[in-house]
Amino acid sequence: MHMKKIIADLQGLGVTPSDTLLVHSSLKSLGRIEGGAITVIQSLIAALPKGNLLMPTLTYEYVTKDSPRFSSATTPSCVGLIPETFRKYPGVVRSIHPTHSVCAYGVNAAEITANHHLDRTPVGENSPFRQLLKYNGKILMLGCGLRPNTSMHGVEETAKAPYVLQSTPTKLYVDDEAVFHYKHNFSNGGITQRYDRVAEVYEIKKGKILDADVYIMEAKALWAAASAKMTANPYFFVDMPQ
Repeated sequence: MHMKKIIADLQGLGVTPSDTLLVHSSLKSLGRIEGGAITVIQSLIAALPKGNLLMPTLTYEYVTKDSPRFSSATTPSCVGLIPETFRKYPGVVRSIHPTHSVCAYGVNAAEITANHHLDRTPVGENSPFRQLLKYNGKILMLGCGLRPNTSMHGVEETAKAPYVLQSTPTKLYVDDEAVFHYKHNFSNGGITQRYDRVAEVYEIKKGKILDADVYIMEAKALWAAASAKMTANPYFFVDMPQ
């Protein structure tokens, strides 16, 4: 029953079978679901039979200067139970990045995730977050509000926001290969991310999936609106320390 309702709710939000959909999520926001995270994942996959399902499987809490090793096969995600369950789901592929990997399932999953290992920033040009634009993808914020929108880091990196990256790279290990990555500067700089402000520059469609409040955005349109705002005000999407 929950699966049918989730699929119907997705369709009501305008999700089509051939969409490429990037999902940020909170399982508890949906209410009690028989089957839990697996039911949510299977519902999302069923709604996209000709498309692609993407989820961030970020590891920045686990892969640090003091604990610098990332394994694409075993390092868990730190952004919730749904993406961590998705990471281990049959047929899912994971992009190779020490802190900002993305998992994908679907007809283009392999190519969307293929070249992330070439980047040296969290959301570089080969990141699946940016690849989403090429596939006319959508971003679904499933019960988690607007703030944890990792795609906004790509906007910031493209705009060369003065606050977004550390000035020197960190030595990390990706499947035992040493790499130097420029990490985000937010925690070191005391900067607060305010990606909820996208609602001030882009008209976001809002709805419900089960008990969860959800937002859905066209990635290209969001990117264009947010980039234009950052041209006018590079600090619009953050609160700087006083």
